[in-house]
Amino acid sequence: MHIVIMGCGRVGSALAQTLEEQGHTVAVIDQDPTAFRRLGSGFGGRRVTGVGFDQDTLREAGIEEAGAFAAVSSGDNSNIIAARVAREMFGIENVAARIYDPRRAEVYQRLGIPTVATVRWTADQMLRRLLPSGAEPLWRDPTGGVQLAEVHTSTAWVGHRISRLQDETGVRVAFLTRLGEAILPSSQTVLQEGDLVHVMMRTDEIDRVEAAFAKGPEQEGGH
Repeated sequence: MHIVIMGCGRVGSALAQTLEEQGHTVAVIDQDPTAFRRLGSGFGGRRVTGVGFDQDTLREAGIEEAGAFAAVSSGDNSNIIAARVAREMFGIENVAARIYDPRRAEVYQRLGIPTVATVRWTADQMLRRLLPSGAEPLWRDPTGGVQLAEVHTSTAWVGHRISRLQDETGVRVAFLTRLGEAILPSSQTVLQEGDLVHVMMRTDEIDRVEAAFAKGPEQEGGH
């Protein structure tokens, strides 16, 4: 996958190097050309000097063939504007913005942009939003037979009740992360866009559960 990163500070450069090591192609945008020194001589991706929300700059960075976009510059406003341009102008589905002010993060989440507030920022969180696939194990019981995992959930489940998700996939939903907060859902809770779903399941059923979550709900007859 090609991934565009705006901001070549400590976070952006670490993210770029990690993604490249994982086999992705990466382009990094920064207004300060000296910032690219953080990438090191071994970095094989593109270095683009410019403003990360400028459409021509984004095109130079390969946004049109990108599968994900990360806005991790030092400015909240720049990050959210760039993230919205990537999502709304170029149709990038996997977009994440780093926000310094956690009070703003909730507002931006409602705009459909997953945010990672700096106070609880980890590279894992940012990577999870850029490359949302499969299951991310969070805990296993001592025998290894049961585990708690965050499972990537198709947007086709948005608007459906937790009870239907559980019935069709055979898992127990332990909790949701919504707008940066953990909530304990009831069977009547309706999934919303941006929800991160954490489930308890048998370890030997991971592949089946991942496929069911990625596919979406079974079609009802005649609809």
